[in-house]
Amino acid sequence: MDEGRPGVAATLQALNGALGRPAALWVKESGARNLRHRDFLAPRAALSAAFPGGQVPPEAVSAVPSLRGPAVLPLRACRQTSAGLAVQVRRPEAFQRLLGPLPDPASPAAGARTGCVVLHCPALRSPAALRPHHLRSVLVADHLAQLLRAQGVSVRLVPALSEERSWDVLRQLRIYWPSGSGGSSLTDAVSALKAALGRCPCAAACEQGPGIAEGVICKVHLKSFVEQQGLLGYDPNLDVLLVTEGTLRSLAELQEAVLQCPVSDPIAPPTSRFPSQSSSCSFVHVVNCEEEFQLQQLDVLWRILDPGAHTALQKHLVCGPVKVTNPSSPIGADQYFQLRKHQMYEASVIKYGELAHDEAWTEVIDTLTVAAIRFELLSTAHRNQITLDLENNSISTKGTRSGAFVMYNCARLATLFNAFQQAVEQGTYPPLPPVSELNFSCLREEGEWLLLFNYLLPFPEVLQQAAQLPLSSKGIRITANTETVCKFLIQLSMDFSSYYNRVHILGEPFPHLFDQMFARLQLLGAVRDVFHSALATLHLPPLSQI
Repeated sequence: MDEGRPGVAATLQALNGALGRPAALWVKESGARNLRHRDFLAPRAALSAAFPGGQVPPEAVSAVPSLRGPAVLPLRACRQTSAGLAVQVRRPEAFQRLLGPLPDPASPAAGARTGCVVLHCPALRSPAALRPHHLRSVLVADHLAQLLRAQGVSVRLVPALSEERSWDVLRQLRIYWPSGSGGSSLTDAVSALKAALGRCPCAAACEQGPGIAEGVICKVHLKSFVEQQGLLGYDPNLDVLLVTEGTLRSLAELQEAVLQCPVSDPIAPPTSRFPSQSSSCSFVHVVNCEEEFQLQQLDVLWRILDPGAHTALQKHLVCGPVKVTNPSSPIGADQYFQLRKHQMYEASVIKYGELAHDEAWTEVIDTLTVAAIRFELLSTAHRNQITLDLENNSISTKGTRSGAFVMYNCARLATLFNAFQQAVEQGTYPPLPPVSELNFSCLREEGEWLLLFNYLLPFPEVLQQAAQLPLSSKGIRITANTETVCKFLIQLSMDFSSYYNRVHILGEPFPHLFDQMFARLQLLGAVRDVFHSALATLHLPPLSQI
């Protein structure tokens, strides 16, 4: 029987079930020190709260090693310790099951239909040049789109980029955002919204005069609508909005995105200019805190003009401020990119010597710069402030918490496997045998279990958690774990680097050493796949050299 790929959640569920209590009593260990003695622990305090005197029935304890399930890790005996109930995994078996053919976590199940999410990034409507705080919200939306698509969710990105201005910095950062003018369909949508304004009891004519900008169509009373509807989380200063053609065009783009989303009844797609109630579309506005008030105005206006289920599903994911230390003048996103690129080049010269000015090294520096900026703006929780120190080179290739460090370790893996392949072609080593012929009992080094248990095992669940959006929560604000993948990659790079510096993988070509070398290569091949899959959610290609 195919036991399937083990997972953390399924194993914890089985362990909790074995103790016969609904509460989550068990935790997964992750620290190297504790993993020397145990892999899962039911802490003494949790047991004392769940069982009289903290005494677990002996039959429940003895049942733990026999736990089975499609995604349950093979377990050894359960024992009482001073810390609580401790369990270790049967490690050679776990290596065997996890290092077999690994399904791509970025490939959703065939036929899965999980709806559609529209990610709206108002920063891309800014008439002025993009600044780092705009860039942060765009990168968060771009990364979130990749995470959602990896889980089989259809994603629409708005607004479309205007073809009348340059978006070089987005292209340089590998942000693949749709562009276009919208055409006649958008014009029709704006006309429909104007008609809705004419019927709206909250709207009133607005005569041109002092303090009224040219192009204002009418004014809409937002505050009374918010109070009548009992909407939660809106700024109490929302009052009267002066509606312009640009305002309606922004709403029209959102409605066009709804029309392009899947509906619950695919045989009867919505034909109205206003999306049908059957739309399975949710909206997440990814906005920097400086523009949150203007977004709330747009949100309420849409609810007023189009009171459907889709407008009620709007959520706001707000990015905290980006503070630039000691700027001589406001810095644009383009300047920020070029500065970081120059710093990355200088840091690389210090580490590797004078670089050849060829296409290959140019691509390496560009990729390292993109990685540095993405990690700088994404590895902090989106709601927290980021401080950019542009005077000091904070993206040194030596820093263990940088994107450059992650890319460096990814390149080390590529170099390792290139060296192995060359040795195979030269007849130094035989080819890597099939997984079924490998002896994983050779993997006894502490770092090997750390890589498998903390990274290979939970990786699919890490991606799932990073893509979770609490769309059913009360209020308009939500948070997402958009920092999770960056933090995961940084920690993986640190533990891989420690292991790789300590253990010699490609040893002497003696047959009695091949079993251990092949098992290690299989493990590190899986680590490389995790690097590649995680970097793909950041639009970062793996480097083959550094």
